[in-house]
Amino acid sequence: MKFYDRKEEIALLERIVKQSREQSRMTVLVGRRRIGKTELAKRCGDSLVLYFFVARKAESLLCDDFVREAEAKLGIPIGHFTSVATLFGYLLQLSAQRPFTIIMDEFQDFYRVNPAVFSEIQNQWDRYKDQGHLNLIISGSIFTMMKHIFEDSKEPLFSRAQKKITVLPFKTVVLKTILKDYNPHYTPDDLLTLYAITGGVAWYVTLLMDDGYCDRESMLAALTARDSLFINEGQNMLVEEFGKEYTTYFSIMSCIADGLYSRGEIENRLNMTNLGSYLKRLENDFLLIKRHVPVFESASSKKTRYELNDNFLILWFRFFYKYQAMVENDALGQLARIVVRDFDQFSGLCLERYFRQKLRESGRYTRIGGYWNRSGENEIDLVAVNEIDGVADIFEVKRHRSRYDEKLLQDKVAEMLKTCKPLQGMKITLGCLSLEDM
Repeated sequence: MKFYDRKEEIALLERIVKQSREQSRMTVLVGRRRIGKTELAKRCGDSLVLYFFVARKAESLLCDDFVREAEAKLGIPIGHFTSVATLFGYLLQLSAQRPFTIIMDEFQDFYRVNPAVFSEIQNQWDRYKDQGHLNLIISGSIFTMMKHIFEDSKEPLFSRAQKKITVLPFKTVVLKTILKDYNPHYTPDDLLTLYAITGGVAWYVTLLMDDGYCDRESMLAALTARDSLFINEGQNMLVEEFGKEYTTYFSIMSCIADGLYSRGEIENRLNMTNLGSYLKRLENDFLLIKRHVPVFESASSKKTRYELNDNFLILWFRFFYKYQAMVENDALGQLARIVVRDFDQFSGLCLERYFRQKLRESGRYTRIGGYWNRSGENEIDLVAVNEIDGVADIFEVKRHRSRYDEKLLQDKVAEMLKTCKPLQGMKITLGCLSLEDM
């Protein structure tokens, strides 16, 4: 698949390259696995880029890898090194005469190679960055470790990076462009399926498009194919993040993916109490879940609901983790039947997420959320508010517009307005968003 979008990120990286010609610059690139960080970093705009992948091997062997890359790209002998930091310092000094870019990918894995590398690199950076012209891009996909390395005031590399770029999934308009390139006659259901499976994560989109899976039927079939890389992806992605307690985190995320959105519901399902610390870490450290409260309610509202941030992980927990026994018993054909049977229900949730994202991307609103009362009997899918202009657009989300009942929505809004004072006096528009609006 060709490279799509990332225009803003590329423009920023190109500006940083120019700035590095005056003085060395350090940029941290973060994002979930498979999001496209490496490909983005390589498009920084520099004509001379050294790519260092931090493999989990002895430091001396890692130095050999880095030296080979440096010699091939710079066209000069580098010599023998057994210390990554010493090699880095040498290259940093070398950049004073010949500016270039170094990409250090999966930087957090230095913890497994030699944890002292971080302080040693910091020492080299502080000594030589002002004289050098190195554009250093550091990339990592394990959020907790990258946050610790660069944002913990006790760590040596704290405050050393001048920029931090978070790489996000493709926007909805980009997904539409990609799908149209591969399937000019795609249907809204095809687009919803692509969004529901991938959430706009570049690698998942590439897997499907490059293999010709660009309609609903073939995309669903690809999920449970014998050679499918989706089957173990959730486990591969998260076990290392969570460490020894991964089973507890997996159980919590499985509950949320299955529709248990409140802390009480999750604790009842798992027959566990005091899950607050786990939920807090999932939200603040791992960035995998998000707390939602009804629109205009305070963050401390008791009506809090939790939601997984990542479409693919919702799918993985809902199908592959939940039916793990089928995967282990090689009953992929039976699992495929379950996916087809339950996908409409799952994608209905994703349709709401799609429109929430699309409204946010429009830039027209100051606040976007949903509404539900304490009992959950009065729920409204989307409330999009522009507080500056005093207007609110309120939507029900339905797969098919024929199922929309305007009178029912009017009644729900009337009930909501009794307690939601900020909306009182605003110009309110009601409507329905369906597949045909994608």
